[in-house]
Amino acid sequence: MNSENRIVITTDYLRPGDDVDQLLKSHGYCPHYMPHSGPRSEAERSDLLAGAVGAIIASEPITENMIATAGNLKVIARSGVGYDSVDLQAATKHQVAVCSTPGVNHHAVAELALGLMLSMARQIHRVIPEVAAGNWPRAAGTELRGKTLGIIGYGPSGQALAALGLALGMQVVVHTSHPQPPVSAISFQDLQATAQAADYLSLHSRPTGAGPLVDALLLSQMKPSAVLINTARGSLVDESALLEAVNNGVIAGAALDVVNEEPLPASHPLRGQERILVFSHLAGQTLEARQRAGMMAAESVIAVLEGRKPVHQVN
Repeated sequence: MNSENRIVITTDYLRPGDDVDQLLKSHGYCPHYMPHSGPRSEAERSDLLAGAVGAIIASEPITENMIATAGNLKVIARSGVGYDSVDLQAATKHQVAVCSTPGVNHHAVAELALGLMLSMARQIHRVIPEVAAGNWPRAAGTELRGKTLGIIGYGPSGQALAALGLALGMQVVVHTSHPQPPVSAISFQDLQATAQAADYLSLHSRPTGAGPLVDALLLSQMKPSAVLINTARGSLVDESALLEAVNNGVIAGAALDVVNEEPLPASHPLRGQERILVFSHLAGQTLEARQRAGMMAAESVIAVLEGRKPVHQVN
C-alpha cells in the first residue's frame, strides 16, 4: 500500500463506505481499518501505525515506541474528547500532530449520566430482567427532584448535566479547578464540600495524574445514601476502595460507564455486584456523536496532511 496516503483507523464504528471513508478517499487517502476491540499483542501494537501518514484512533494506548517506529506518521486524531491514551510528549518529539474532537459528545455523555442516575434511583436495571423472568417487582424507588447533584469537572458535559439536573428540580453543587462565571442556580464548592453534599456525585473531569480522584477518603466523606456516577475516566476511581465502600455501606452504590481495564474481564470483581451498575463505555456512543466525532477527526487528519491548521490540535 502506498505509504504516502495510508490512514490507519482503529475506531470500531468507522467502516468502509461510510461518510468518513468517502471523505478521506475524496482527498486521495486510503483508509486502512484495524478496529480496536481489546488489548493488542506487542507485535500488533508495534505494527499498527507502520506505513501510515495519519491515524484516527479509539481510546487504546499509543506509545512512544509505536510513534517512533512509524516514520511516515504526521497526525493522530482521536475520535473522542480525551487524548490521555496518546503519549503526547513522544508525539511532539517526533513532530506528530495530535488532535481530538471536543464538543461532539457532551450532550450524549450528560444524557447517559442522567440515565444512570434514573436507573439507580428507580432500579430500572433490576426491574427489567425480573419482569422478563416472570416476576412482578414493586419496590419503591426514589425521586431525583429535590436531591443534590454534585458534579466534579465543569467542562461541556458537566455543564450539560447541570442544566438537566436543574430542569428536574435538583440542587446542583459543582467542583471545578477552572473558575467559572457565577451561576445563580449553581453552588460552586471545593471537592470535599461537593462530595459531602451530593446525593449523586457525577464525574466529568480529566485524570489528575496524581492517582485516583475518588479514593477511600473521599468516599468516606459522602453520604451513606449517595451514589457515584462515572462517565469520564476509569482512572478517576480507586475501584478497590469503591467496592469496599459499597459493600460496607459507606455509600449506597455506583454506576460506572468507564473502568480502569476495558473491556472489563469476565472475572473482574466489579461484575455481578448488586449495587454497582457497570456499562460498556457507551456515554459518547450515539449515532449523532459518532457522526460528528468521525468527521471532525477525518477533517483534522486531512488539514494536517494538506498543510492547514486542524480544528483542535492539542500539542
